[in-house]
Amino acid sequence: MENNTVETNYEYKNELPLGVKGLGGWLILVQIGLYATLLMLIIQLTKNNIPSITGELWSELTDKNSSMYHVLWGPLLVFELVVNASLFLLVLYCLYSMYRKQSIFPRLIIILISLGLVVGIIDYILIFQIQDSFNIEEGNSTSGIFRSIITCAIWIPYFRKSVRVQNTFVN
Repeated sequence: MENNTVETNYEYKNELPLGVKGLGGWLILVQIGLYATLLMLIIQLTKNNIPSITGELWSELTDKNSSMYHVLWGPLLVFELVVNASLFLLVLYCLYSMYRKQSIFPRLIIILISLGLVVGIIDYILIFQIQDSFNIEEGNSTSGIFRSIITCAIWIPYFRKSVRVQNTFVN
C-alpha cells in the first residue's frame, strides 16, 4: 500500500508543470498595456483618424489648390486610419486569446509589439517627407520609435523565454 502511495505521488508530480503559471506576475503589466493601447487607439481613431478623412481637413490637405497641400497627405492619412483600425482589431484578438490562454498569444503579442515599431518607423518616414508637418511631429515620432524599441527589447525576450508564459498559454 505504501508503494502505491509513492507511485501516485510520483505520477502526480510528473503531471504538474514546472514553475509558475497564470495571468499574474509580469503578465499583469501586459494586460494593463493592452487595455491602455486599446484606449489610445479608440481615442486616436475617433479624435484624429476618422475626422481627418471625413472632415474639411481632408479637403485642405489633399486639394491641389490648397496652401497646405502635399501629395503624401492623402496616403499618410489613409495609412494611419487603416493601421490604427487594424491594430485595434489585433489588440482585441490578443486580449481574447490571452484570456482563453491560447498558445498563439505569445506570437500575437510579439507581432503586435513588432508592428508598433515598424509602423512608427514608416509613419516617421512619411511625415518626414512632408516638411511642414515634420517640425510639428518630430519630437513625438522619435520618442514613439524609441519607446517601441525599448518595448521590443524587453517584452519579446520575455515572451520567448518566460516559464510563466510557457506554462500559461497552452490551449
